[in-house]
Amino acid sequence: MKLLPLENLGFRQMGHDLVLFNVLLPWIDPRDGNRLYVKIIHENDQFLQDIPPLEFELEHDLDPEYGDLWRGEIRIDPSFAPVPGSSWGEPGRYLYRYCLENSRLYREIDWIIDPFAREFGTGKLSAFTLGYVQHEWSSEEANWKTPSLRDLIIYELMINEFGGGIDGVISRLAYLADLGINCLELMPVFNVSNTVDWGFLPLGYFGVDERFGKRRDLQRLIDAAHQMGIAVILDVVYGHTDEHFPYHYLYAQLGFVENPFMGHFAKDYFGQSTDFNKAFTRDFFFTVNHHWLDCYHVDGFRYDCVPNYWDGPLGQGFANLVYSTFKQTEAKMGGIGYWARFFQDNGQINLIQCAEQLEAPIDILEQSYANCTWQNFTLDAARAVARGDFNALTALGHISGLLGFPEEGLSNNDMIEKTALQYIENHDHSRFICNFKTVFRGNELLGEGDRGLWYRLQPYLIFLFTSKGIPMLWQGQEFGENYFIPEQGLGRILMFRPVRWDYFYDDIGQRILGLVRKLIRLRKKSEEFRRGSHYFYNDFISYQAKGILIFSRATRDNFSLVALNFSTTEQEIDFVFPRSGNYREELHGQDNLSGVIANRPVRLSIPSNYGRIWALEGQ
Repeated sequence: MKLLPLENLGFRQMGHDLVLFNVLLPWIDPRDGNRLYVKIIHENDQFLQDIPPLEFELEHDLDPEYGDLWRGEIRIDPSFAPVPGSSWGEPGRYLYRYCLENSRLYREIDWIIDPFAREFGTGKLSAFTLGYVQHEWSSEEANWKTPSLRDLIIYELMINEFGGGIDGVISRLAYLADLGINCLELMPVFNVSNTVDWGFLPLGYFGVDERFGKRRDLQRLIDAAHQMGIAVILDVVYGHTDEHFPYHYLYAQLGFVENPFMGHFAKDYFGQSTDFNKAFTRDFFFTVNHHWLDCYHVDGFRYDCVPNYWDGPLGQGFANLVYSTFKQTEAKMGGIGYWARFFQDNGQINLIQCAEQLEAPIDILEQSYANCTWQNFTLDAARAVARGDFNALTALGHISGLLGFPEEGLSNNDMIEKTALQYIENHDHSRFICNFKTVFRGNELLGEGDRGLWYRLQPYLIFLFTSKGIPMLWQGQEFGENYFIPEQGLGRILMFRPVRWDYFYDDIGQRILGLVRKLIRLRKKSEEFRRGSHYFYNDFISYQAKGILIFSRATRDNFSLVALNFSTTEQEIDFVFPRSGNYREELHGQDNLSGVIANRPVRLSIPSNYGRIWALEGQ
């Protein structure tokens, strides 16, 4: 893969009022009767009926690598103002779009977004700021290091639902750091056409959607997060686009049978896909990755819907992209200071490349440079247990140790740490409490889980932070957010569900939050929960049939036993510890065990809908 000449594409300001536009539109040739224009209007004038945008024709050129290129040089001169009172020529933000005239059509093709825009307006509008002031990175940014994979505690959030906007998220970074979070996974920040939208049908890839702010706003967020010890990764959508994405929309409007960018590739789950068989497509998304790593200092990516562009370990799609991104990052070693965030003294490169490959999460780790993955095995087993199926505790026990998942992989002499995420909530599904009881108010979209059953969440949360893998919380999960989300339909993605911060202060929220805080502190202080071995005590008659799940985490010097009770009654069981000594109960300091002798049974009492964590003292 190669980087596109991004510095020469999109909008550029060359002087006080001189601006340039350059856009690659392969196969759009003036010899076929094409004329391309850019329409520009000051942001202040966009809703005024008597002030139209100004229109400028672009000239055709050829890029030696990618073909047809259109360019224009325009002065934002106040004397060109369309009517008195217009803001044309003033500093500030301008909105623009491309439109194409074709001699074969009886209409112009309007509302073509700039595929290389760095800013956006409402809907299908690109934007630029005349006199744009760049973000100045803090001095601390040069010392930032992306955390090791095994130390990550991820918090998934949607910017406007979590904080109302970027500034709101920044204001709550201290809260997240205090909670113990050290990595944010941001839902897509790319430009989309709707004001309320999850963001998984992108229009523009090189900037921040206007719902959230400008690029310097997100840079401020990432800078501030790094100062708080929090990495930031982006949820990126490369396997499909919105139908108005310019390399989709324009060629469809012209009636092209073939397309230089889109096509049929891999699974095609959302109609026509991005076609990674085409060099232009591969280079485009490779350039997108590099742009966000370089311009925004993100710490990595969560790749959405990998099946849409997974064509095998030696294919042109996902495997090629994560490999090329890893190698491009590796090549920065010893270079520009902010790239040093990925390089550790032990030679490990801590670039986070997380796949959403729910169909084959183990395979994606074994067959690509992805170093972590989402997986739904935990969620599926936990849901079954919540419905009363204690047979599923066996599956939950196995996935607590990520059975079958590789811990490292060797590819082309690169040894890469590997793991998977552990979660019971994410943006795709209803809050876990809905599995116990959901209350509907005449409309499925208004359903909510019964927070009165909050205590039933406790063993699942203990599981989350003591299992192998990277624990992830979904915004507000730590204090009992309880939205119901339909499994299908537009009601999933086109409904605004702001985090209800009032839950933080109520009794239920404080109880859940207190447990989560305790578990995160325990995970951070106890190496066995981050890097230790795992053993699942798989005895269905003695344990699982009673609603009990038991596993241990251990290093050479440390040993902790996790005993979880998913039933509604307190359970007593016999257990044989493999190590002698005194055991401290970590959750409440109750039921401490003194003088335990290895290989002799000990009677354990485990409270209902809760658990116990016994740690060998002296560690």
